[in-house]
Amino acid sequence: MAIVVGFVPSPEGRAALTRAIEEARLRGRRLIVLNASRGDALVDSRYASSSDWDAVKTQLEESGVEHEVTQHVEAKDPADQILKVAAQTNAELIVIGLRRRTPVGKLIMGSAAQTILLEADAPVLSVKAAREDEK
Repeated sequence: MAIVVGFVPSPEGRAALTRAIEEARLRGRRLIVLNASRGDALVDSRYASSSDWDAVKTQLEESGVEHEVTQHVEAKDPADQILKVAAQTNAELIVIGLRRRTPVGKLIMGSAAQTILLEADAPVLSVKAAREDEK
């Protein structure tokens, strides 16, 4: 069993990674960090650059948690890619970052997070980044 975290290079993605490392340590599980893109845009801000990815790898190495990092570019939605990896690894937990949304945005989430929350077989832990005034 493993813990799967969907990583994007954003405050929310970094908060999800930090929490996923904590959960992997607490549960004694391997951590799978997945960064995914459909590859249908010339620039996808959710796809981690080499410097973003290097920072992730450094944080993981320093944590001492057993881990695997992977980047996928497939013709599927990133949420579907996360769900696929979670199913293949019999994930005990999926960790995702959530953006803060307006009231209308909350009503119509329409995001990868919504897909994962509704479709996942494993429990999903959603994490928000600290607000600017909380840092």
